Amino acid sequence: MRARLAILLSQQAVYIRAISMKNKPAEMLLISPKGTVPVLILEKLVEIGSETKSETKNEESSEAISTVESKPQVIDESLDIMLWALNRNDPDNLLCSQQVNALPEMLKIIENNDKQFKPSLEKYKHAKRFHESSEEYYRLQCEPFIQQLEGRLAQHEFIMGSTPSLVDYALLPFVRQFSKVNRQLYLQGPYTHLQRWLNHHLQSRLFSKAMIKYPLWLDNREKCVFGQ
Repeated sequence: MRARLAILLSQQAVYIRAISMKNKPAEMLLISPKGTVPVLILEKLVEIGSETKSETKNEESSEAISTVESKPQVIDESLDIMLWALNRNDPDNLLCSQQVNALPEMLKIIENNDKQFKPSLEKYKHAKRFHESSEEYYRLQCEPFIQQLEGRLAQHEFIMGSTPSLVDYALLPFVRQFSKVNRQLYLQGPYTHLQRWLNHHLQSRLFSKAMIKYPLWLDNREKCVFGQ
């Protein structure tokens, strides 16, 4: 979802290949052996110039230009795909380019999400699914990060201020997952501002576009365009 949101927000267009994680294409594993999604493949055409001699005496030589395909660049981390897309085009200034310290601060929050909150969230989801006694323990492990976000959102509408930024969209998928593990407890919890923030995103046209399902690529290898 991170990658899809950033591609839409940056007004890029890509071919999308939807897969099942239970049936990973050999082409995907060849180019990204770790076998996780998303994977962005950037194919480049390189111009090669070669001098051609004229058949007419004293006429200047000309240069013939041909193109060849170079080795593709592979980006297989969702945050890196977000940064690639927004560095190409950032019409809503989600990178807060005019604020010197904003991007490092956002990246720090995202790092805390990815390295601390997300592992606890996965254990919380697992415990809930299999009715394990550790469910409450792992929910409490998630709380410090959730409360940090609640505190920020009590001060302004979005995580960094009055407008959305990179960090809002980078955290959205994981806060959404947290809200669904124990829905009743989440709705009854002290997350008034977080609930408002999450509902704003989930009810947006952007979210609906990001969640569109595509036919599995391995079924018919159909080319589907996503974005722009």
